[in-house]
Amino acid sequence: MMLFGKFTQPLQSLKKFPCFCGNRYFWGWLNAVFNKVDHERIKAVGPDRAASEWLLRCGALVQYHGQEKWQKDYNNLPTGPLNKYKIKAIDATDSCIMNTGFDYLEGLEHVEKIKLCKCHYIEDECLQRLSQLKNLQKSVLEMEIISCGNVTERGIIALHHLRNLEYLLLQDLPGITNLENVTQIFRNSLPSLKLKSDLPEKTNKQTNKKH
Repeated sequence: MMLFGKFTQPLQSLKKFPCFCGNRYFWGWLNAVFNKVDHERIKAVGPDRAASEWLLRCGALVQYHGQEKWQKDYNNLPTGPLNKYKIKAIDATDSCIMNTGFDYLEGLEHVEKIKLCKCHYIEDECLQRLSQLKNLQKSVLEMEIISCGNVTERGIIALHHLRNLEYLLLQDLPGITNLENVTQIFRNSLPSLKLKSDLPEKTNKQTNKKH
């Protein structure tokens, strides 16, 4: 497992070079491997450790309760009692997390913030899956969804199930064409939510007509 982790970041960085970008089938297969859920691993080390390994393997960052620094190196994950480090925040910017790996989120009870930015594999089904996880429905307070081209109103609206959500940032989401509808649903279901958007002007105009 440690050897696998050592190669994760170099493989991720290779995607930035043109000679590798055309081989989308290879990268799709590799990213699917990174997202494969190991249920035995979850049982052995607990949900927070297993989820940390998955997220870092896919190029995301994690932050634990009681710590300011972000964990970004698979091989430098903290050691000690398995139940000591609880994930507080997830920054999945430029990561390859996908729906098949979301089983790793199921046992997390302390996640307060999730940032999904430039996530090629994040689709409506991912947000729907996330919003149905009982633990996250209670714990998540903030979400940021930025430059995820496969996300539409359907996925965003599903987030109203996160009943304690206080802040939601929507930015550069071309799949959202009716911000008015999204805003109205959140206004009714989560009246205390602060919804901040930076979407195409035509979408914001539709919203402003209502006000």
